[in-house]
Amino acid sequence: MISPQELLDTHRKIREHPCYSEKAQHIFGRIHLPVAPKCNIQCNYCVRKFDCVNESKPGITSQILTPEEALERTREVINRHPFIKVVAVAGPGEPLANEETFETFSLIRDAFPWISLCTSTNGLLLLKEVERLKALGLSHLTITINAVDPEIAEKIYSFILYNDRRYEGKEAAVMLLDNQWKGLKKAVELGMLVKVNTVYIPGINEEEIPKIAELAAKKGAFMQNIMPLIPQYKFSQLLPPTPEERRKMQERCAKFQRQMIHCRQCRADACGFLRKDMKLVHE
Repeated sequence: MISPQELLDTHRKIREHPCYSEKAQHIFGRIHLPVAPKCNIQCNYCVRKFDCVNESKPGITSQILTPEEALERTREVINRHPFIKVVAVAGPGEPLANEETFETFSLIRDAFPWISLCTSTNGLLLLKEVERLKALGLSHLTITINAVDPEIAEKIYSFILYNDRRYEGKEAAVMLLDNQWKGLKKAVELGMLVKVNTVYIPGINEEEIPKIAELAAKKGAFMQNIMPLIPQYKFSQLLPPTPEERRKMQERCAKFQRQMIHCRQCRADACGFLRKDMKLVHE
C-alpha cells in the first residue's frame, strides 16, 4: 500500500515538472544540460548536429558542456530564474552512454539537493544503469519506446552498439526492446516517475503505438508522449502524422495510458518554460 508520504512525494514530482503536468508548464521551467554527445543506437529518423542554433528539435545543441561547465550554467540560471525546478540531461546523444551524465548529476545533486533531476534514454543501457540513476537522486525518467514487436523495431533502428559489439536487424531489435521494457519495470519499482516517448511514424509503427501504451501502463509508466515524426535521415521521404492523426492516436491510447499533449520536442540545451525558451549567451 502507498503511504501518505509517498502520495505527497508523487504529487510534488508531477506538480513541479512541466512535462508531467500541463499546468506546471506555465509556472515552472527546466534546463537541459548538453553533456552527452555519444549515442549507442542509430534511429532511422535521427540526425544530430551540434551547431544549429535556429533549429528546435531533439538532438540539437549549440555546444557540448563539461560537467563542471554544466554546473556553472545551472547555478547562473537558477540564481536568475528561481522558477527552474527541473535539471535534465537529454542528449544530444544517449545520456546513459556518456559517463559525463552521471558526473553532472552528482555535481548538481550536491549543489542543489532540492532540485528535481531528470533524464531521457533510449533504454538500451537502462537495466544496467537504473540503480545508479536512483542513487544519484533522479526522480523522473523518460524512455523512448517505438515498438513492441521486434519486426517493427527492426524497421526503425539501423543498428545498436552494446557490450563493445555492433548488432543489426532483428537481433538488435530484440535486444533493445528487452532492455527497454525490463528497464522501465525496474525504474518504476525503484520509485521513479516514468514517461514513455513514442515517435509516431506513419506507415511503420501506427498499430504498435496503442500496444506500447497498454504495455507501458501495465508496467507502471505514468504517462505516454506521442511525438510526430520529424522526417530526416532514412525516413526523410516519409510524411509526419497530421495534427488530427496525432490527436486520434492520443485518443486511442488514452484508454490505456495518460497522454502528454503539450510536448514541444525540446532541444538538448533547452532552458526556460516549455513554450518560451530563454536564449542563453555562450562565451
